[in-house]
Amino acid sequence: MPAEGKVRFHDLSLPDDVLHAIADLGFEYCSPIQSKTLPHSLSGRDITGKAQTGTGKTAAFLVSIITDLMDYPLDVVLPKGTPRALILAPTRELVMQIAKDADALTKYTPLKVLSILGGMDFEKQREQLVNERIDILVATPGRLIDFIGRGNVNLRDVEILVLDEADRMLSMGFIPDVRRIIRQTPRTGDRQTLLFSATYSGDILALAEQWTHNPVHVAIETEHLTTDNVEQIAYMVAEDEKFRVIFNLIKERKLSRVMIFANRRDQTRRLFEGLRKKGVKVAMLSGEVTQRKRVSTLEAFRSGEIEVMVATDVAGRGIHVDDVSHVINFNLPEDLEDYVHRIGRTGRAGKTGTSISLIGEDDAFLLHSLEELIGRKLPCEHPPEELLASGRRASSSNEADHEVAEVAENTSSEAVAIAEETSTLTA
Repeated sequence: MPAEGKVRFHDLSLPDDVLHAIADLGFEYCSPIQSKTLPHSLSGRDITGKAQTGTGKTAAFLVSIITDLMDYPLDVVLPKGTPRALILAPTRELVMQIAKDADALTKYTPLKVLSILGGMDFEKQREQLVNERIDILVATPGRLIDFIGRGNVNLRDVEILVLDEADRMLSMGFIPDVRRIIRQTPRTGDRQTLLFSATYSGDILALAEQWTHNPVHVAIETEHLTTDNVEQIAYMVAEDEKFRVIFNLIKERKLSRVMIFANRRDQTRRLFEGLRKKGVKVAMLSGEVTQRKRVSTLEAFRSGEIEVMVATDVAGRGIHVDDVSHVINFNLPEDLEDYVHRIGRTGRAGKTGTSISLIGEDDAFLLHSLEELIGRKLPCEHPPEELLASGRRASSSNEADHEVAEVAENTSSEAVAIAEETSTLTA
């Protein structure tokens, strides 16, 4: 008997090949965003969906796309570089994750998925566009514009357009590129458009009005922006204690799947170097790490070869790694909405996780605004003594401070080279 109040994928008249792939992934029931959007998107309606990260919206639009392309095969063969579905996402990591999920859901179908994004081999991507059939194209706006300008991509036959994380594309300045891309697709009403966003500002609503036709509006509202699956802890610490607290957390509690977020590249580099020197299996994701190295680093983190990932918000956005147990905020983000996205890296798919924010003097000024945003108090307490302790396994305060200061000074090309060339580092 199906669980009361839940919708099974089996009840949505999906193709057997799609149901087979969903079963392989271990899913039987739809998440709320899936159960509310799929009945409409499968019938061809445009959708504007509001949902936080980790709610299953990627599968919501992928299942709809794949079902439509399977149910309505074309009688003619489209030219190379002519996709039937186009998915736009703001970051390289998110594009790769969507393409990976699409590959898993199309494994029993003849559909072809291609991702194009900056930072990867341009010529290889161009050859794929020129020589291979494409059914589903996943792209970052900038790289797609490059290929459109060179005549390698034709979007005139796009049947389904997806705009994922529209709010992020707006904040990152991609909307002019997105407008240029959408002008290359069939007119509004002649294509199906699915627009998803974590927040719905007036600007996003205006874009949705332009790019969708009579859409179904779906909002997965929660009492709080942050999930109850994540325990949120805040420690009041001095700036010069933060490194020691992080190191002791990792070692004393034997943490093995941790993401640490910092606001700036130099902070991530300092944390990376300091933890590496103390024997932690750590890697770094920031704008100064090449895309190819980012890919190998993420795979090492997924496999467990890397225990700790230090990242900036831009590099960390769109990272989907199963079973991240802890997210540590070295400092609160300057854009407080990034706090929601940071802690959304843990407590995913019904699992529990822990977020630990280190509140220094500068962070304290942001605390009240953060609490207003997430709709809950974030009680601050002093960290347990063992996290401040200096001893055999944890460095002394002076030693920790010295190491971090030393790394801060060493922003030479040598430090950058170490960060870029190393994805798995041990003592």
